[in-house]
Amino acid sequence: MLNTLSSTTPTSPGLWALAWRRLRSDRLAMLALAVVALFLVTLLLSATGLVAKNWDAEIGVNYAPPTFVGAQSAEERGVQDMNTAEALPPENPRDPLAAVIRQLRAERAVVVGSGGAAIDDYGIVDPLAGEIAEIRSGQGKDHAAAAIERRATLPFGADKWGHDIILKTIKGSETSIVVGLSAALLATVLGTLFGAVAGYYGQWLDDFFNWFYSVFTSIPYLLLILAVAAVLQQKGVLTIVLILGLTGWTGVFRLIRAEYIKHKSREYVLAADAIGASDMRRMFIHIFPNVSHVALVQLSILSVGFIKSEVILSFLGFGVPVGVASWGSMLNEAQNELILGKWWQLAAASVAMAVLVTAFSLFTDALRDALDPKLR
Repeated sequence: MLNTLSSTTPTSPGLWALAWRRLRSDRLAMLALAVVALFLVTLLLSATGLVAKNWDAEIGVNYAPPTFVGAQSAEERGVQDMNTAEALPPENPRDPLAAVIRQLRAERAVVVGSGGAAIDDYGIVDPLAGEIAEIRSGQGKDHAAAAIERRATLPFGADKWGHDIILKTIKGSETSIVVGLSAALLATVLGTLFGAVAGYYGQWLDDFFNWFYSVFTSIPYLLLILAVAAVLQQKGVLTIVLILGLTGWTGVFRLIRAEYIKHKSREYVLAADAIGASDMRRMFIHIFPNVSHVALVQLSILSVGFIKSEVILSFLGFGVPVGVASWGSMLNEAQNELILGKWWQLAAASVAMAVLVTAFSLFTDALRDALDPKLR
């Protein structure tokens, strides 16, 4: 009889089962999760080379407009025609400098003998001028064909070098998301470790970590990351991850420390102590599973903040190096393009970042509500 009753007694769902049940009932949270998942899938496809592999290929003309805007001439795009860039100025008797310029350019084009040793404006002979001329003459048709193959319009336009803005935005999302998630994971691990040690042991260790926390929080955050970036003086994804991760652990530390102070005196921890469990086992086997939801929510919050921080660093020139696409570097290039009226790179990077950050923020708020123990 007792066995029958025990077998039919329903088991109580755990924290994660209840949290998932609440998330599924929130349509806005599921929509935000779908958007975040779409960005993560795009990240994986870009990292494996299945998407945006040749994002740096010059497939369009300089500042090619979007297809829905229509093709533009070189003058409308604000680009000087390279075929006429070195053309000689026309004869103008009223211009006293025209004759001098024509004479200097003609002297530069003088070739001595069949070997092709050229004399420049300063009378210096260039022994490689002939070889360079032959190479250029042999590749002239290829360069002309490549120039003809460039598309006048692209689905969402091109940048200064003719790179497709859509592919560049996808590749930039890979950099920004990887930096945000990696830095958030590093900051969460550091904050959890420091908070666990300070909250569990207390005494002088707690005083030391509190002093360390006060030093970091007393400096404005943006000024702190700029100072660390200036000290490292290296540009790269790993450098940005270290800058953000080593400076963003303070919020996680404060919350995890408070949770460990609250849990270390509870009955299940005292029972583990009574059966001879070590301090490390009590900290990370018994207490941490009961406070892991706090670390997970902080990981989500920090990911959003660090994505925006990477954009700010790259925009200010402290982020990714030249040749690496990110949303911050795209915005840095777009500020000069706006002077010429080229808005599509700014719009692509801004819209992509706004959609991801908004979806991530909505999902983080829903996850925090679903994991709140007061709602159970």
